[in-house]
Amino acid sequence: MSMGNGTGTVPAGGARSRRRASRQRVPVALLLPACLGLLFLTLPLLGLLLRTPWTTLPRRLAEPEVLAALRLSLQSATLATVVCLVLGVPLAWLLARVEFRGRRLVRALVTVPLVLPPVVGGVALLLVFGRQGLVGGWLDSTFGVTLPFTTAGVVVAEAFVAMPFLIIAVEGALRGADSRYEEAAATLGAGRWTTFTHVTLPLVAPGVAAGALLCWARALGEFGATITFAGNYPGTTQTMPLAVYLALETDLDAAIVLSLILLTVSVVILAGLRDRWITTR
Repeated sequence: MSMGNGTGTVPAGGARSRRRASRQRVPVALLLPACLGLLFLTLPLLGLLLRTPWTTLPRRLAEPEVLAALRLSLQSATLATVVCLVLGVPLAWLLARVEFRGRRLVRALVTVPLVLPPVVGGVALLLVFGRQGLVGGWLDSTFGVTLPFTTAGVVVAEAFVAMPFLIIAVEGALRGADSRYEEAAATLGAGRWTTFTHVTLPLVAPGVAAGALLCWARALGEFGATITFAGNYPGTTQTMPLAVYLALETDLDAAIVLSLILLTVSVVILAGLRDRWITTR
């Protein structure tokens, strides 16, 4: 196969080779800051690995305080993710499928926790769900339910911070899904709920799974809103990030070990997402 260029022919293989070569030549003005950026992001992680007390790692992982913080973190992050799925998936569907006045404002409000300082989020939660809060006072007087400084408060704080990750992922999956299948189901007489559960959800299942994993990882690493709204009580509200903060004052090696666990979980989740859902081919 050949290509005409007005004066002769050029082999297609040669043209492809030149295109590959042109893609491989990177300007130094871009390569240098790119390498510096990569170094800036990876050096702290490398420092964490180099300072890890590998010889005492098994013993430190088996300490009761570490196990209690890890158990609480896993439980609260999982419960927060369930809350986000129950509330966030319908909200993502509403933003992706329904046209209504103020939709842009609603989307902006949904994504506010992404940029809001977590401590400010914790203060806002206290003002709403505290004993004197807008909702918390009613919960306390009517049902005797108190959320601040409890394990349930940890779940609420983590869900508040992590839910936008799920909503953004699911809304993007819904917008990218082929709506003709939903239209065909409606034509065949399926109701909205049947269409949603039997057609829409299977179509966007990878996006929901990716959003749930991101949501879970964000909940697992939540610190600011948790310590502000739920406090730092061992066995009750002390999650892994809070245990790291406390260990920094007394035992640096313990803080490093706890940080290593969180780093490992984050890397595994992000690597899995990159291979399955994020990479485009």
